[in-house]
Amino acid sequence: MSAPDTIEAEAETVVPAATLSALIADLGDVPVVTERKQVKRRSRDFYWYSPILNEELAGKFADVIVAPRTEADVVRTAAACAKHRVPLTPRGAATGNYGQCMPLHGGVLLDMNALDRIEWLKPGACRVGPGMVMSDMDAETQEKGFELRMHPSTKRRATIGGFVAGGSGGIGSVTYGGLREKGNILAARIVTMEETPRIIELRGDAAQNINRAYGTTGIITALEMPLAPAWDWIELIVTFETFGEAMVFADDVAHADGIVKKLLSPIAWPLPTAFRAVRDACPDGQAILIAMVAEASLESFRELLAGRGEITLERPASDAPGQEPLYEYTWNHTTLQMLKGDRTVTYLQCLHPRSRALESVAEMAARFPDEILPHCEFIRFRGEVGVSGLPVVRFTTPERLNEIIAVHEASGVTIANPHVATLEDGGGEKRADADQLGFKRDVDPFGLLNPGKMRTYVPERA
Repeated sequence: MSAPDTIEAEAETVVPAATLSALIADLGDVPVVTERKQVKRRSRDFYWYSPILNEELAGKFADVIVAPRTEADVVRTAAACAKHRVPLTPRGAATGNYGQCMPLHGGVLLDMNALDRIEWLKPGACRVGPGMVMSDMDAETQEKGFELRMHPSTKRRATIGGFVAGGSGGIGSVTYGGLREKGNILAARIVTMEETPRIIELRGDAAQNINRAYGTTGIITALEMPLAPAWDWIELIVTFETFGEAMVFADDVAHADGIVKKLLSPIAWPLPTAFRAVRDACPDGQAILIAMVAEASLESFRELLAGRGEITLERPASDAPGQEPLYEYTWNHTTLQMLKGDRTVTYLQCLHPRSRALESVAEMAARFPDEILPHCEFIRFRGEVGVSGLPVVRFTTPERLNEIIAVHEASGVTIANPHVATLEDGGGEKRADADQLGFKRDVDPFGLLNPGKMRTYVPERA
């Protein structure tokens, strides 16, 4: 989708021309793009979901794009940037929503899309380049009977490196939790940002140093990811008289350990009015549940439903060209579908208290009946079923949005704020993870990796 209402600004170079010329000379035959229109266009992501970021990030662009073909090219680029003290921001497919890969201080935009091959594939795991599109990964692994454990709603565009560096979970998290859960990232290979870059293999828990760090803690050149058994998935729309009924049924399915599921997304009316391709399956005034259930579990799913709702759409899931999978109406795509027809809305990212998640969702909707349109995703969080809220919000002013956030937080709802570009605030933690912060000091002593995104980091060297 294009973003015609984004605020535009002139693309002015940040790095002095002489420095830029010297850096490009040091790169040798590593491909570069300097044409300003291309650099400006590819410096953007989906930050315009947020009217606040749409204004704050309007004038942020890289000075040059570097497109490494190999890990050796990445090493050469990192060395040149460290030598000349030029910022570097890694980029995948730029499908993020809060400016993760937008350079705040110019410099090099490192386009990692050419590192897009599976290095090896074995039962339950694969090693892959960061630039591989996730739907392409699934297509290859499914031939061997396996699939990704989880993926974002942007699966057909997003790269695995961008997902690990900028995401947290998605379709599949109702079973496997988020990327932070132990075992959901097996290993990562990174290049450090030094005049003589090191190549470091991070295994097990150490690999979490690069998860959702926005590329601030090393340049990912390979990922080792766990795989799940591939199922024949059935995608469904189930309608309910009320959103509360949709939530209760989704909660029942989430707790039914014997039902193999990949997605449970309750969505309140009138959000389905924006779901044009499946509008006929969304009756006026009714809430819906979008679900993905293994074909082998479909009978059990129907028995659990037991007339509480009506299945209005049931079909095999497919990522094939020309298809529009139902997961592209869930997670952050729910907001995107609304934005296609209404540019005044935005959204929040909420984690409701697990002990009273359904009640918490209902309370927040009741507190803001004219401003919040409920939409939730069922996930697993530290071994328990949880509810992530991604409500669509009718935006008026930044002050009012902050008031809504404050009310949520005062009620025990954790907010991962999608209206800020820093990883601390965007992750809902308010400070950088101590391990990531310490690791960054080791791998990025000059503070050149995506500077400005880890606001609590102070460079070790000038």
